[in-house]
Amino acid sequence: MIPTRKRIFLIIFLIIVLGLLLRIIFLYNPLLELTDEPSFRKTIGAPVLVMVFYEALCPDSKYFITKQLLPAFKAAAPIMEVQLVPYGKATTSTDSEGKYTFDCQHGITECQANTYHACVAEVINDPLIRLEVVTCMIRDNRHPKDAMLKCTKQYNVENIDLIQKCYDSSHGSELMKLNGDATHALRPAVTFIPTITLDGSQGRQPSILKDLLSEVCKAAGDMEQAEQICKKP
Repeated sequence: MIPTRKRIFLIIFLIIVLGLLLRIIFLYNPLLELTDEPSFRKTIGAPVLVMVFYEALCPDSKYFITKQLLPAFKAAAPIMEVQLVPYGKATTSTDSEGKYTFDCQHGITECQANTYHACVAEVINDPLIRLEVVTCMIRDNRHPKDAMLKCTKQYNVENIDLIQKCYDSSHGSELMKLNGDATHALRPAVTFIPTITLDGSQGRQPSILKDLLSEVCKAAGDMEQAEQICKKP
């Protein structure tokens, strides 16, 4: 039989070893490493999540949204969920008062336009109208506020005042900060704008930019709705 003192020392020793093992597991857990794989498991039958990382004054972003994103969504809305992330290759800083400031690739006008896009994306609930308004705005964003007013009126958006309040308040900057965080978290890191992810993966980026609908159909797999939408004539 082990003496009481030895049993106490043995218990203490085991506790220390267990603590060290737990610390090693938490510090070096490989699951915490960033990869290009989706960080979530897609629910069976859920639409393909299309995230668009773009800039409001970027010609390539304009081309993708007008020529690929909107037409694909009109053709395949039941199997697509679009999330817009206007930010691109901007940077975020904090001024002496603790407010967020942004430096955008195409200047201050793009920062203003990106913020209007972010506010539009949050305020407009209908996914098609939201995308129609953003597409309308990106066609001519040289005067961001005028573009927002013109395009929201064109598509009969009722809560225009909420979009302007979002832009004028700190909330617009907070949305931009979140978009920046999401953009900088991409792996591989962004080298080209726009960058598109399907269900969290960048996949075959050239193919996505050239023929979004086909890539969405591939990602949708054997969803019942996809079979009808994606069937070849």
